Amino acid sequence: MLPEWVYQKCPDVSAVHRDAAIARQAQLTKPTGALGRLEQLAIELAGLQATEHPRAGEVPIIIFAGDHGIVAQSVSAYPQAVTIAMMANFASGGAAISVLARELASRLEVVDAGTLAQAEMAGVVTDKPRNGTRDFSVEAALEPSELAFAFACGQRAVARAEPSKPDLLILGEMGIGNTTTSAAIAAALLGVSAEEIAGSGTGVDAAGRAHKARVIDAALARHGLAGASVEKILCVVGGLEIAAICGAIIAAAQHRIPVLVDGFIVSVAALAAVRLNPSCQPFLLPSHQSAEHGHRLVLRALDVQPLISLDLRLGEGSGAAIALPLVRMACALHNGMATFAQANVPDRPA
Repeated sequence: MLPEWVYQKCPDVSAVHRDAAIARQAQLTKPTGALGRLEQLAIELAGLQATEHPRAGEVPIIIFAGDHGIVAQSVSAYPQAVTIAMMANFASGGAAISVLARELASRLEVVDAGTLAQAEMAGVVTDKPRNGTRDFSVEAALEPSELAFAFACGQRAVARAEPSKPDLLILGEMGIGNTTTSAAIAAALLGVSAEEIAGSGTGVDAAGRAHKARVIDAALARHGLAGASVEKILCVVGGLEIAAICGAIIAAAQHRIPVLVDGFIVSVAALAAVRLNPSCQPFLLPSHQSAEHGHRLVLRALDVQPLISLDLRLGEGSGAAIALPLVRMACALHNGMATFAQANVPDRPA
């Protein structure tokens, strides 16, 4: 159903560089383990990037946007027109992620992976098989060919970023209704009820969240997704921007580019990517735990611990962008601190 490249193995973590990073951390002028997670982060990056000097300087941000037919079931607090309006806001520099990208000196690319926009927009890359998904409560959201196109959209976005030799990638999303789609994907992948996963999304109240969960559970039962393949789940439930992120994660990992994973929706895409191609798992660096109801369960399924928890639920890649300075500091400390020998500081007795 999906192209062969999706399943091709990603590079192994470089044990030589990881072990060298561990050894260097033991020689730096600090008590062993004193920098906590920052030490482990630098060690992980050294192994992933296959270098003695882990880096997080060149970090493009790619936002994928898509619309969702499930919005017809009144699952969002905002109208669907917001998706297109926010794409323009990203491109013109007014959105949160636009501000963060400027502060971080990161190139921001906006990709229309499947919105309802009828015409191309200035500052937006249009790369979509259709305008929005079908309503998955009524029919399958995507045809197999449309799903494959979305994965290739993600791969193409990574290819466009590659000439800048990125140290990491940040992937974000925009799409009214996409927390419903993501919750449906997560519920199907994890075999749990939507009540355990579905959150408030754009701000629906408790009654709205309960309605969202009922819509998801009914749709998953209708399509018989219990025990279904990842490919079938993504076709039935959809999310063109979510599928594009899946493809981008796998393509990045295949090119030894770690991904700083954003919140709930990107984490669900990451979970689907790992289920499709387990070898991409080491290249996922979780940035934060969001306030979205099911994010904790998805992070647990990925077996990762986020760097920060600030009750964010904006999306757009914003949580990953906010966490990026921590990654940069981890690299700076690893590369720039003196060793005990260099500083002529007595080490602990052997």
